[in-house]
Amino acid sequence: MDAARAQPPGTGARHVAIIMDGNGRWAKKRFLPRIAGHRAGVEAVRRVARAARELGLECLTLYAFSSENWKRPAGEVADLMGLLRHFIQSDLDEFHANGVRLRIIGNYQALDPSLVDLIESAVARTACNAGPIIAIALNYGAQDELVQMARALARRVQAGEIAADEIGIDDVDAALYTADLPPLDLMIRTSGEQRLSNFMLWQAAYAELYFTDTLWPDFDAQALAAALDAFRLRDRRFGGL
Repeated sequence: MDAARAQPPGTGARHVAIIMDGNGRWAKKRFLPRIAGHRAGVEAVRRVARAARELGLECLTLYAFSSENWKRPAGEVADLMGLLRHFIQSDLDEFHANGVRLRIIGNYQALDPSLVDLIESAVARTACNAGPIIAIALNYGAQDELVQMARALARRVQAGEIAADEIGIDDVDAALYTADLPPLDLMIRTSGEQRLSNFMLWQAAYAELYFTDTLWPDFDAQALAAALDAFRLRDRRFGGL
């Protein structure tokens, strides 16, 4: 087993991923439109991104827009894209000043071309930073990721670069969107739901799962610290005794 995966029990998490759920319910409880919940959710992203850096995480991955979210009303999708655009424009300077590296996982190239240009410019600007990674999952679905991985490996076999029976775990890892990210240690889902919702299915194989009733707009540095405290108490055996 890869030494990076087999961390001894009690070590802190290097890579945390969050399914940011509950924006709509947060707004509904306050008799507000859903967009108000999404705006509050962006504020939570800011808080948690800062906290992740202060708490020493190497990588924080946030599930911002799934490949299934296109099924939502067109107006809500447009609002989400507008918030994403504003977030990048308003927060990139702070990220860059703090040495944060911005990464995108998912088929973000399918978004509006002007937004794609903005995303790629932001990624390029922070690429040489030496600080933590903030990875944003955009137009991401784990099942599609695995399909794309299988196709990429099939092309390698077809080209004679590798034999089919030589394909191993490392080859799969290298063909995923997350190839250059640390192994996933902890998956957090807010709002009380207890499912992975097509997020990082391969990467979560040995990750610890943490579910909280807190709605995403109410999640903050203290909530992240509590999740990390719970993680440190887990006995991670990776299939061993």
